Amino acid sequence: MTEAIQIGNRTITASELISLLASYQMLPQLQRELIIDEAIEQNSRSAKVLIECTPEEVAQAKQKFYAEKQFKNEEDIQAWMSHQGLTPDQLEVITTRKLKIEKFKQATWGNKLESYFFQSKAKLDKVIYSLLRTQDVGIAQELYFRIQAKENSFADLAREYSLGPEAQTGGLVGPIELNALHPIMVQMLSSSQPGQILPPTRIAEWFVILRLEKFIPAQLDEFMKMRLLNELFENWLQEQQKQIMSASQTKGDT
Repeated sequence: MTEAIQIGNRTITASELISLLASYQMLPQLQRELIIDEAIEQNSRSAKVLIECTPEEVAQAKQKFYAEKQFKNEEDIQAWMSHQGLTPDQLEVITTRKLKIEKFKQATWGNKLESYFFQSKAKLDKVIYSLLRTQDVGIAQELYFRIQAKENSFADLAREYSLGPEAQTGGLVGPIELNALHPIMVQMLSSSQPGQILPPTRIAEWFVILRLEKFIPAQLDEFMKMRLLNELFENWLQEQQKQIMSASQTKGDT
């Protein structure tokens, strides 16, 4: 007997479901979740990486999930389960899944965060800088000399002449991470001192004048640890998906 689900007036068989998931572009998300579940299951059985949740952690995870869903009582929970077609066991899996994923991240990459941070630090450092840009090299040179001679302030000239949104702030930009900037700007700002005015430099269609205001070194605080942990996790997940896709293409070519 072919298994099927009824949605409205339509009966969908298991074989049709795969085609529908592909049509609605939901297969990559399904693949992603299956990769995560398989990794957690494998690590849960591993003697090297053990993922365990205490009763207290499970209870907290449930309460957090219920709060996010704005369930006020048991009736709300039951109504939601019925609407989603879930069993109590499936609800248990859903409410503890985020907890297990976070434990998997910590178990897999927690001891690598410090080295990864120092590898990435040059991109994570932040700067506050002043920017003035124009598409006319002559104007750029003139404004640079006027700033150097202190005939006008950087902020006043940026408000009057700069052609980007920084004109609204008197040229002031940041704090912003270096990895968000053009490579040429990164090089210029990284090699300058606060208060130093850098001469007009061609970047794409612009001639820019820069002045570093403040350099803010990245710190490996709790927020940064969480960010880097998520980044390592996402990098791993994308690599797993690429490998599966490559294997599927290879299999299809044979």
